[in-house]
Parts: sequence; C-alpha cells; structure tokens
Amino acid sequence: MRNAIRALRMFLWMSLLTGIIYPLLILLIAQTTASNKANGSLIVRKDSVIGSSLIAQKFESTHYFWSRPSAGDYDPMHSGGSNLSPTSSKLKKLVEERQQKIMTADGIKKVDLIPDELVYASGSGLDPHISPETAYFQINRIVNARNNPNITKETLRQLIDKKSQKRVLDFIGQAYVNVLELNLAMDEIK
Repeated sequence: MRNAIRALRMFLWMSLLTGIIYPLLILLIAQTTASNKANGSLIVRKDSVIGSSLIAQKFESTHYFWSRPSAGDYDPMHSGGSNLSPTSSKLKKLVEERQQKIMTADGIKKVDLIPDELVYASGSGLDPHISPETAYFQINRIVNARNNPNITKETLRQLIDKKSQKRVLDFIGQAYVNVLELNLAMDEIK
C-alpha cells in the first residue's frame, strides 16, 4: 500500500510538472522572445489573417507568382511528399500536366526551360519559398497578365531582389523568396 501511495504521488507530481508547469514555461518563453514565430508567423492585412509565411498557398492565377506544387493540395493537415518514385507513371503524368500548364501560361516552347521547382513538389508539400531564379522565370507571364504600366519586368526584378533572402554567410543554404510575401508586395504596386 505504501508503494502504491508513493507511486501515485510521483505520478501526480510528474503529471503536474510535465503536463502543466513545463508547457506553460515554454509558452511564456516563446511568447516573450519570439511571439510572431510562436503564433505561426501569420501575415495580417487590414485586421485579417492572409496566411502564414511558413506555409505555401495555392496561386493559380497568371497574375501571381506560383508556389511549388503540393502533394497534399496545400493542406497543412496533410503535409508530406507523395512518395512517388522517380520511375512512377503517376509522377510522370503529374509532371507532364504541370509542364503543359506552365508552357501554356508562359508561352514557353521548350520543356527544358521550366524550373524543376514548378513541376516537382517539395518534401513537405508546403514549402512557401522558391528560388529567385524561379521567380525571375515567371516575370514575363505576370507582366503580360497584369497589363499594368507600373508593373514592368525591371520593377518585378527589383521586387524579387528586395524580397529575396540571401545565403547565410554567402555559402550556407540557398537563396530563396517567400511567394506569399512577394505576391502581397506586388499587389501594393499601384
């Protein structure tokens, strides 16, 4: 009986410590040191949440930069790759459909010119970034679709350069640009 009481006390103490005290301490630290990240890096415009800078969104209009394809249709509850092998006929068909869509939208004649990022999904299926080169590739389509004298190829190049995150210490990682933030910045051009 004595051991049962000790075990019960230990169970209650550990439940309190690991189930309440520790999570509240971590929450307090996160909210005081990095509240934006702790709250999901939400992007707010006019008191309305537009999205998160951490999760890709689906852009299909020719007026916008497109994100990488998503195996889970950009649903964060179903993140992950498709697990299709490079020899999969289903993957080959998906890639060909995406290439055809891009060739039609961008007026491209050669498949070789299309960046791989626009036809293959990322490992998580929710990658919110593309390389600056992939963003540059989409400039012609956007300029033609927008038909706005203030949105020129040079304006978009400058915007991509401004919004791009460079490699850390010029050799770690890859340069990237957040597609949602880039599209929102482009919408602000009058």
